[in-house]
Amino acid sequence: MRLVEWGPQAELPLACQAQLLGLSRASLYYRPRPISAHELQIKHRLDELYTQHPFLGSRKIVEILATEGLTMSRHTIRRYRQEMGLATLYPQPKLSQSGGLGGPEHKIYPYLLRGLSIERPNQVWGVDITYVRLVKGWMYLVAFVDWFSRYVVAWELSDTLEMHFVLLCAEAALATATPQIINSDQGSHFTSERFIKLFLRAGVHISMDGRGRYLDNIFTERLWRSVKCEEVYLSEYESPHDARRGLSRYLQYYNEGRPHQALGYRTPAQVYSLTSGLPGEGDSLKTGPKLS
Repeated sequence: MRLVEWGPQAELPLACQAQLLGLSRASLYYRPRPISAHELQIKHRLDELYTQHPFLGSRKIVEILATEGLTMSRHTIRRYRQEMGLATLYPQPKLSQSGGLGGPEHKIYPYLLRGLSIERPNQVWGVDITYVRLVKGWMYLVAFVDWFSRYVVAWELSDTLEMHFVLLCAEAALATATPQIINSDQGSHFTSERFIKLFLRAGVHISMDGRGRYLDNIFTERLWRSVKCEEVYLSEYESPHDARRGLSRYLQYYNEGRPHQALGYRTPAQVYSLTSGLPGEGDSLKTGPKLS
């Protein structure tokens, strides 16, 4: 058998490349279909509706969109919301059994914050992912928030929902401080073995919301509402660079310049720098209403 010698500038045929990579040859010729203006309009509107009313299901959303002249099937609405990382918030059965949204290999941890008084920085962090719209597309924003101070410890943007940007943000957050408890929803990013091990190795306790429980992660949800209403919806991001620049500016303002009534009109950065004491006069900060 005669071997073909390849020079330094030679290129393997696509068939060989596909075989070596274990890919279908047809996939190498695939070109992504540009997103239509109609799909972009629907997704941006779904983001607005979710920010305002996260409990709305697909049936009601279809009816709301119809009154606005946007005809869309429930199947398409469900697919779009899944692509955007949106899930209707309502109680569901079997909340604490192993096998979360990511499959049976994704372990679910119990919710640890019910009735807990949060009395100091880095006692509890929350983490979540949200959709950020661009003029001709969208990105995803992940952030770690200190619940005592509302301080955004770390954040990161990505144009996909792949795991890497969440881990990158988690490593940046842990390089700043180590919380006692990290609270998240049951999404596949936060139930993944790589994410869980990162925090367990740091000695952090894992807490997860009940499926569909909006109030279980209320402080992070409030951050998203502020980010959307005070920055994203007022901006027209032409590119990922514009989105990163705008969000960087806003989140710095949110941390260092925006006073919070619940913090005694101090900024999150001022309260986060405390080693003891309370954010305002009177009772200690609670995690919110009693959750059943």
